[in-house]
Amino acid sequence: MQKHVIVGAGASGVAAALLLAESGDEVRLVTRSGRGPVHPGIELVAADATDAARMTELTAGASTLFNCAMPLYYRWPTDFPPLNTALLTAAERTGAGYVILGNAYGYGPVEGPATEDLPMAPTTVKGRVRAEMWEEALAAHEAGRARATEVRAIDFVGRDAYSIFTLMIAPQVLAGDPAIVPADLDAPHSWSYIGDVARTLVAAAKNEQSWGRAWHVPSTATVSVRELTTRFAEVAGAPAPELVRMSEEDLLAAAAADPVVNEFPEMQYMYQEPFVLDSTETEQALDLKPTPLDDALIENAGGARATG
Repeated sequence: MQKHVIVGAGASGVAAALLLAESGDEVRLVTRSGRGPVHPGIELVAADATDAARMTELTAGASTLFNCAMPLYYRWPTDFPPLNTALLTAAERTGAGYVILGNAYGYGPVEGPATEDLPMAPTTVKGRVRAEMWEEALAAHEAGRARATEVRAIDFVGRDAYSIFTLMIAPQVLAGDPAIVPADLDAPHSWSYIGDVARTLVAAAKNEQSWGRAWHVPSTATVSVRELTTRFAEVAGAPAPELVRMSEEDLLAAAAADPVVNEFPEMQYMYQEPFVLDSTETEQALDLKPTPLDDALIENAGGARATG
């Protein structure tokens, strides 16, 4: 039995905590509020994860420290760097392996599938934040101060997931309303299921060959927004979806009125062109396979109805 510390009780952090606890491991789930899932194998702790001393105390004796925290989208440049530094410091002081839940932003625009060995080449504010987090952890690993790895996902699907699909498409489809989406509706795009994110995090943490490099969550599907939404409506028993491609002018107007939407324009390169996340190396090395898309979408439909 191992002990793990997970920071962040979003969908991925909770899914990883439950997966570990149900396997018999001990989990300490740290959030500012101290809230999280009720499970005999999960200890809920309220703490400030930017406090390196406190996180060192909480991580002592743990084999792994997972960074699954997710600051407000528009606060990444201010909130992520001190959080990453504090958690990396705790990992260095305690010897716990440091596993970061990251994403594909650090790659910047790519031609063809994004593979696990691509260098960081960010072109956006949020991409630079993500790239710098990984580079800080990788430098500590290469200097022998810590063991670090990163698991990179792309747009989420699944219960409690937070993404363009779950915010701007799924609720509208279930309500029978038009979904207005800032994306090319027919460009191929990869999608990460929350359950697969959790399994990849756990597999990376438990594989001694995983440290010092990045891994990609196996995508539940690589399909266009239109294909994904059509299939979602079918499995959910909802009316045929009505999708509208949001114009650049409308996106900028919406961005001016909402701080979260204000972060969307710089990321448009991921949605107006194909963006495919290749996970061949991860699937082979960590012995992982993606969950079938229908299973992920059925879960999504249930979650959206429960909160609607």
